[in-house]
Amino acid sequence: MRIGELAERAGVSVRSLRYYEGQGLLASTRSASGQRHYTDGAVARVLFIQRLYAAGLSSRAIAELLPCVDAPSEERSVAALERMGQERAKLDAHIADMARTRDALDELMDTARAALEEQSADGL
Repeated sequence: MRIGELAERAGVSVRSLRYYEGQGLLASTRSASGQRHYTDGAVARVLFIQRLYAAGLSSRAIAELLPCVDAPSEERSVAALERMGQERAKLDAHIADMARTRDALDELMDTARAALEEQSADGL
C-alpha cells in the first residue's frame, strides 16, 4: 500500500509515517518513481509505535525495543526488558513529580480559599 493509504488505515499523518521511517522505526520499499510502498503488516506496526509513544517512550527508546519485536531472542529480550525497566523508572519519577506539583497546587488553592473566607468574614 502507498503512504496515504497506510496513514488513513493507521489513523496517523503522512508526516508521522515519514518521521517513523526517518527514525528507523518503519520500513518501506520504493517504486521506480520513488513512491513509498508498505506491507499490510505496517498498519499493526504503526499502531504499536503509537502505543509506545503514548506510553511516553522516545523514538530512540522505541528503536531500541523494536529488534526484540522483529526477531525475538533471549539476548534481545533481556536487553528489551532492561530498557523497558529504565523507561518505567522514568515514568515513575515523572508521576511522582506531577503528584508533588498537584499537592503544591492544592496547598496554594487552600491558602487562597482561606484568604477569601477571611476577607469575606472581615467584610460582614
